[in-house]
Amino acid sequence: MTSRQPEAVVIGGGIFGVSTAVHLAREGASVTLITDGSPANGASGRSLSWLNSAGARSEAYHRLRMIGIDRYRTLSAAYPGATWLRFDGGLTWDADEAANGIAATFAHERAIGYDARLLAADEVADVTPGIASRAVTPQGAIFNPGEGWVDLPSLIAVLLRELALLGGRLMSEAGRASVDLAASRVRGVVLADGTRLAADAVVLATGPAVPRMLAEAGHHVPDETPISVLVKTKPVATGLRAVLNTPRVAVRPTPDGALVLDSGWSEREVVIHGDGDFEVRDSTIQGLLREASAVLAGHPALELDGYGMGPKPIPGGGEPVLGQIDGIAGYHVAFSHSGATLGLIAGELLAMEVMTGEPHPLLEGFRPNRFR
Repeated sequence: MTSRQPEAVVIGGGIFGVSTAVHLAREGASVTLITDGSPANGASGRSLSWLNSAGARSEAYHRLRMIGIDRYRTLSAAYPGATWLRFDGGLTWDADEAANGIAATFAHERAIGYDARLLAADEVADVTPGIASRAVTPQGAIFNPGEGWVDLPSLIAVLLRELALLGGRLMSEAGRASVDLAASRVRGVVLADGTRLAADAVVLATGPAVPRMLAEAGHHVPDETPISVLVKTKPVATGLRAVLNTPRVAVRPTPDGALVLDSGWSEREVVIHGDGDFEVRDSTIQGLLREASAVLAGHPALELDGYGMGPKPIPGGGEPVLGQIDGIAGYHVAFSHSGATLGLIAGELLAMEVMTGEPHPLLEGFRPNRFR
């Protein structure tokens, strides 16, 4: 970068794009954030947003997720009354079958120092409220007290206010943008209407569109993106505070007293038509509502408020794709399933790389060039 104020363009209005834009502005860059529609209109607007590093993954990925959670702890201290960011733990149990993995997961989490408690069904109510103890399988449940959740649209709104105060520019409803390349470096971005924005650096954070856009530049990133469904209930009286991950449904509270729900089986029931459109059956929605009621104390009647459906970004192999594109100066990317947990730290590290020109060691194992 030169000594003048660097020009950076970020494409994508989800948590990765907005976080990166804010961190760039904090570091003194002149930032333009481009979104195809409204901010948080994609995967960030329909995410369970569970803040965690539970289960087994690579050491580097676990470390990055734990640092990501740490950044949310710092944010929580700055917004102590926030209803959109909570650390009330997570509770997980598995199906009552031979493949039940709770004991192995608990042993792994204890071995790596991840705070975990193995609870019998009759112990759950004393540790975290709102759960139907009879729904917990005989192998028990793992409670992870350090976990939490974030409402990403609320967080994105907070970050966008900061971006404006720092002088950043938001161009929403801009349609599909493309990255302008020449001589193995970025020149800027071309908007859907033909407008060209010059830039020293471009950060691509378009969620499920990342693999397609990188392919246009000759770079392949494996893509395992499914179509997901996130159901939101109407506000309901429940004592639930933790994020629940159960064999048939995942549940978390929302800032307005409702619940959001998803599952693996509901993803598989999405109907994908030959023209690329997709739909979800009412039976799937009602099934999620029933499954959620079954794991909540008192089995409250849950009413549908609405649902979001669309691609959920998942790179091939499951681990994030973060950092500069090999061989194209100034072109950086963020593509990951764990958008909520990594949202703040990924934006911070990407901004640091853009501003210093130096690769950050925490991103070493996640760079796009590992697929070449």
